[in-house]
Amino acid sequence: MSIKHINEAQFDAEVLQDKGLVLVDFYADWCGPCQMLGPIMEEVSDALGDKIKIVKVNVDEAQSIAQQYGVMSIPTVYLFDAGSKMSKFVGVKSKEEIIDFIENA
Repeated sequence: MSIKHINEAQFDAEVLQDKGLVLVDFYADWCGPCQMLGPIMEEVSDALGDKIKIVKVNVDEAQSIAQQYGVMSIPTVYLFDAGSKMSKFVGVKSKEEIIDFIENA
């Protein structure tokens, strides 16, 4: 499953109304660690396929959503299950660590 870039207008439908697991990667184009996490998220998406939806939210373009969820540093990654925020991590993790994070949330 490919990673989808969403904006503030799409957040409700793509994340909060989704009935399954959604991993939300809050990032910025200028953020070095965010650029490192991007390919890792692609690997996670390939590994987990339809078990999870992964979306990316640019904090520069969706400041109110980032503020609403208390994003202070990037990358910040939240896991939602059926629209409810489950857990988060901040910073870069390996593919294995992210899969473990999802499976043990």
